[in-house]
This record gives sequence, C-alpha cells and structure tokens, in this order.
Amino acid sequence: MGQLEGKIAIVTGASSGIGLEAARLFAEHGAKLVLVARRRTELEELANDIRRKGGDAIAVAGNVADVEAAREAVQVATRHFGGLDVAFNNAGTTGAQLPLPDMSVDMWHDVIDTNLTSAFHAAKHQIPAMLARGGGSLIFTSTFVGHTVGFPGMAAYAASKAGLIGLVRVIAAEYGPRSIRANALLPGGTDTPMGRAVSNTPEALAFVQGLHALKRLATPREIAQSALYLASDASSFTTGTALLVDGGVSITQT
Repeated sequence: MGQLEGKIAIVTGASSGIGLEAARLFAEHGAKLVLVARRRTELEELANDIRRKGGDAIAVAGNVADVEAAREAVQVATRHFGGLDVAFNNAGTTGAQLPLPDMSVDMWHDVIDTNLTSAFHAAKHQIPAMLARGGGSLIFTSTFVGHTVGFPGMAAYAASKAGLIGLVRVIAAEYGPRSIRANALLPGGTDTPMGRAVSNTPEALAFVQGLHALKRLATPREIAQSALYLASDASSFTTGTALLVDGGVSITQT
C-alpha cells in the first residue's frame, strides 16, 4: 500500500519540475490529485498520464497568485474526491535578477504575489477543507536563499521565500491542536526549467554545483521524495519546520 493511499492532494506548479515529479510520486503512492498550473496543455497531459497508469487526477489551470485559483482547486478536490488531506503549494518564480534599486515596484509585487501571497490564498481555503477531514498536511516550497544564504540580485525572491517560513510556523502553532501540520520544504539547486534559467551557461552551472557539499544539483524526483515524506504519516510528528533538502549548500564553504 502506498504512503498516501486514500489521501486527496493538491499539487501546484504541477506542469514541470518539482511539482510534476511530486504529482507523479504522490499518484504512485495512492493519492487522488488536483493538479494546478498555468499551462493547461502540459497539465492535461500529466493528468491523462496519471489516469492511464491507474491513478486519479484532475487538472485545474490557473495562476496561483489569483485567489480564484486557490478557491477552485479546493472546490474541485471536495466536489470530485470528497475533501482535502494534503496540499503541496509548490508553484513559484525567481523573478528578475537585479540589484534592489533597479527593481521596479511591479517586479517586486509579481514575485511576492506569486511566491508568498499565493500561499496565503492557498492556506485560507485549504485549512477549512482539511479541518472538515479531521486534519491534514500543508507543504510550501521555500528555499535556502534568504534563509541560510543571500544571493545578489534576488531580493524579492529571498524575501518571499523567507516569508513562507514565518507563515508555516504560525499555521503550525494555530492548527496543530486540530491535527493540521504545516512545513516548508527548502530545496537546494535543482535541475528544473526554472533552475536552468538561472544557471544558463556551463560556467554558471559549474559554479552552482560547486556551492553544494554534494557537488551536484538535485533531480526533481529527489526533492519530491522529501515532499512525500512531509505529506505522509511518516512525518506525523513534524510540523513548523524549515526542512533543508539542499545537498549541503547551507554548510559548504569550500
């Protein structure tokens, strides 16, 4: 039996990268899935693939920065599957990489809205649905950037992702007595389309790999395995954490 057998889960950012691999892995472990991302075609292809393999998934195309997307995902989970047990709020953006004075207010808000305000919208609708099921697990993808390391040009990204950790701690304290757990997942450098956009030359890639103790990037599947842990009952006494899955980048100085 899979670790998520009988569980109903939302995965955002499911059309590529970590979200895509998490959706596949959650389905392999028995979860019924609501898949959320902006790219409808890729999302439908994933949902179809999961169903072909005997799983159950529904695609909901939308922008996580829009409160309606958060509301619709929960409504679909409740209407089609009967509720919500797990939410992997993974969608995000790095935004433009610029010195802070060169960053426009619109650029700042785009990153904050996508990475942090979206988490507020998600939790606002997911928590009541989980309470109706007697509890659940909320997971938010943060990062080591802004937590243990500061990178030039990433002010909005670092601020938004660090903000997620504060949000997680409050949710964990507020809803722990009602069996809702909340955790932040902090990946290191990962071989995803978004990661490749940052490390877009052989020299940049080698530099980023070298920052890690393991001297390589993670695969999306490796990060998804940690999301599975936080989603499952294997982490039943884990809440309010900032779980580093960063290949040692936070402790490496060589």
